[in-house]
Amino acid sequence: MSDDVIDLGEYARRRDQETTDRTTFAVWGGEGERSRFALPLWRAVFLAGGNRGALVRRVPAGGPARPFVVLDLARDPARLEVPEHLLEDEEEAPSAPLLTEVAEAVVVFLGEHREWRWYLVVDGVTERQEPLERRVREDILFLAGECAGLLFFRDFAAAAEGPEGATDDPDTE
Repeated sequence: MSDDVIDLGEYARRRDQETTDRTTFAVWGGEGERSRFALPLWRAVFLAGGNRGALVRRVPAGGPARPFVVLDLARDPARLEVPEHLLEDEEEAPSAPLLTEVAEAVVVFLGEHREWRWYLVVDGVTERQEPLERRVREDILFLAGECAGLLFFRDFAAAAEGPEGATDDPDTE
């Protein structure tokens, strides 16, 4: 029987390095009730080794990805554009894959509501040379599930998709 002792010293050293390396932090769309997405986004960004996490939606037929909440650890103001190639493979599949890894990003399909497909996107991944470990992938999927639960069961998705002409401005929803 082995003791699974957590080395808090290693965690603290890694955390100290992280706080000294990060000089920028920007949130877009995280006001009010949307602030509930900040923690799962941050944890997903940390686990994937990225520098930006976003919840985005896109019409399956194409068109630009529209941000819902963005947590950017590299730039202020937060970058709102999502590279089109990250969602292209998901758009062509009859049912989107649950988790897709590319060299610079992790994309998790959250579900569909009306004509929109929703995704959790973590990009800016620079250090990872190999696929994510199984445990890390599972944790990211769990966090994506938290986001999906908030989106679909708390009706954030319905409010964001609102009537024709609805805005992406989080202050008006």
